[in-house]
Amino acid sequence: MIDVVGLTKSYGAFHAIDGVSFKIGQGEIVGFLGPNGAGKTTTMRVLTAYHPATSGTARVAGFDVHTHPLDVKRNVGYLPENVPLYLEMLVRKYLHYVATIKGLSKSDARREVDRVMERTGLENMAGRIIRNLSKGYRQRVGLAQALIGNPPVLILDEPTVGLDPKQIVSIRQTIKDLANDHTVLLSTHILPEVSMICRRVLILHRGRIVAEDTPENLDNQHTLLLEAEGSSGQIQETLASVEGVSGIQEMARGHFTLSVVNESVSGRVSQALAANGITLTRLTTQQRSLEDLFIDVISRDEGDAA
Repeated sequence: MIDVVGLTKSYGAFHAIDGVSFKIGQGEIVGFLGPNGAGKTTTMRVLTAYHPATSGTARVAGFDVHTHPLDVKRNVGYLPENVPLYLEMLVRKYLHYVATIKGLSKSDARREVDRVMERTGLENMAGRIIRNLSKGYRQRVGLAQALIGNPPVLILDEPTVGLDPKQIVSIRQTIKDLANDHTVLLSTHILPEVSMICRRVLILHRGRIVAEDTPENLDNQHTLLLEAEGSSGQIQETLASVEGVSGIQEMARGHFTLSVVNESVSGRVSQALAANGITLTRLTTQQRSLEDLFIDVISRDEGDAA
């Protein structure tokens, strides 16, 4: 439903997003995880045909965001971080107004407003002025307007920001339920949120995707800390040939950090080094959480940039 290839958005010499590529299939809930300023909102604005990209391509629901922006907008429900509500309007009147803008007839608009209010738990708020609603209910109104017209793709930017714990739990459950009928891309910088909602996670930093996997895999990463004597090139070549080693980083001369699929890889690493005449002086295993990985990839990326 979303296909992005080499997407870049530049402001002068600054790249807000830089060569981003990913795919999201029908019915998936995928989370954009990253610190503030990572490029999450910019990517979402390009995908909703709100901002043009500088280069690269993006297709949403089969339509190119550059050549068919109106078709993209018809197939996307967008909840921006700051929900653009008309605070003086009643909830039902506002949603009916949005339905009219989206081209629904009067009878269809009435049915659609009833449907989205039920879906987002707003039935008892229909006659309330939006200004008088709590932050949580305003967020529900924003989500309801995104659902009007039943678009196949939902793009949600920080949907739980500013909510209290009870409201957060409620909104998260609503979003999870939406995956039965929609493809959902949501951004957040809250680590537990992606584990609770998303089937897949894209970690974005400095406008680039620095990690991608399921929350379970990202939260169950194994790392080997290794010290060995020998040529750095030979050591790295040997380690790269070991099945189950997914990443190698030389921290200092003879000191390496390996990303591995599980602890059992350590035995194969030892055997491979010995077979190539490399002396192994230390090998320890660590298990990293999603938080550890998040901090690690961002810190590593900052170091590379420096």
